[in-house]
Amino acid sequence: MKLHKLLENLHLLTPYEGENPDIISIENDNRKVQNGSLLICIKGYTVDGHDFADSAVEKGAVAILAERPLPLKVPVIIVQDTTRAMAVLADAFYGQPTKKLHLIGITGTNGKTTTSHLIEKILSDQKKKTGLIGTMYTKIADKVMETKNTTPESLTLQKTFQHMVDEGVEAAVMEVSSHALDLGRVHGCDYNVAVFTNLTQDHLDYHKTMEEYQRSKSLLFAQLGNTYEYSNPKFAVLNADDPASDMFRRSTAAHVITYGIEEKADFQATNIQMTSAGTNFELVIGKSKYSINMQLIGKFSVYNVLASIAAAYVSKIPLADIIKSIENVEGVSGRFELVNAGQDFTVIVDYAHTPDSLENVLKTIKHFAKKKIFVIVGCGGDRDRTKRPLMAEIACKLATDPIFTSDNPRSEDPLAILKDMEAGVKHPQYVYTIIPDRKEAIKSAIQQADAGDVVLIAGKGHETYQIIGTQVYDFDDRLVALDAIKGR
Repeated sequence: MKLHKLLENLHLLTPYEGENPDIISIENDNRKVQNGSLLICIKGYTVDGHDFADSAVEKGAVAILAERPLPLKVPVIIVQDTTRAMAVLADAFYGQPTKKLHLIGITGTNGKTTTSHLIEKILSDQKKKTGLIGTMYTKIADKVMETKNTTPESLTLQKTFQHMVDEGVEAAVMEVSSHALDLGRVHGCDYNVAVFTNLTQDHLDYHKTMEEYQRSKSLLFAQLGNTYEYSNPKFAVLNADDPASDMFRRSTAAHVITYGIEEKADFQATNIQMTSAGTNFELVIGKSKYSINMQLIGKFSVYNVLASIAAAYVSKIPLADIIKSIENVEGVSGRFELVNAGQDFTVIVDYAHTPDSLENVLKTIKHFAKKKIFVIVGCGGDRDRTKRPLMAEIACKLATDPIFTSDNPRSEDPLAILKDMEAGVKHPQYVYTIIPDRKEAIKSAIQQADAGDVVLIAGKGHETYQIIGTQVYDFDDRLVALDAIKGR
């Protein structure tokens, strides 16, 4: 694409009339620049892309998009905000790929990963080629790739969507984080369906207040657009039981569909019955009722399933097929995942890393636990400190044997994080153990467990690493637990 043609999409007050080279790629990382690249200089938290513009030119960049003048031998186009401009240019350069996909976005504190996988499973069972972008990985048809952020930045995102289109993908499902919404990473994404799971405390290290956190989430629904395409309607799928849904309803012009358990909703679950083998409930849609017998466990799983059913239904998937797909799902990696080596007690690994998610998982376990409940729990470093005492208190309140340990301490002192957690244990009857080494904490719980006990290893779920300082170490809760069971 010619530079002039590309820049037309920015609607510059002063049109660019300089050189007009061919742009063969757009990059925001000078290390990826090649002959014919346009480099977009992004000023980040720790690195300023403007400082590497000269290096990019040496590697073959034929134009630079910047927020300030730079003394270079190639065209330098100045804009007020290169991050916003990057989203526009990426969408244009890759041919507006999301307009060629049925795109479903999911936001919320908890449940995004499970809900996205459930929806993707339903779509795949319809023989549709699908794409998935989220916390665990990016998947294009049958190809799986590692992902750095839950929601990639706009340039990577549009390139990924273009790759999906090239591979014949028809429908894409993605997790949409509050950070991504606030930073404009999803600008240019043409969503057909936006799903809200729930809103509880998390990421206050970034958003500072729950009000700001909620505002960021609301952007997904506001960005569904303000017009009605009757042949291709847009839907906001909202959790009727979460108070935040009222704000999201008011934020969108799209058709609103609700799901829930407690409040009246378009898709409602009643008569919920839980066992250690699964969950049964009655799905009520209008005057019709359908029996759901699923292998997923817990009330929180019911919410995720309801959201998935509603999103698939408005995506024109037959309800009978949706139910069949849901009932065949065995689980999602790292989400209430059983570790079984023939032992006579239960070991569960779950990603629960917020107060609400930890409480939900422990309450679910209490429904079927016959004896003791061990919980290994920690809190990540360089993240929201205010949730640390809350998680410790919940662990002590709902488990018989809580063990506080390290999660991903990052640059923080693990002992300082544990001290923050201890501040939440105010009841004199609460008893807990501190074992800073996560491997030793898991081993200790499994060595102590007797027949009928439950061991919950919370916080990391699917992650296969632990970050201590600046080092990333191989660490998989599931493998550590398995070794500990075998070593008994």
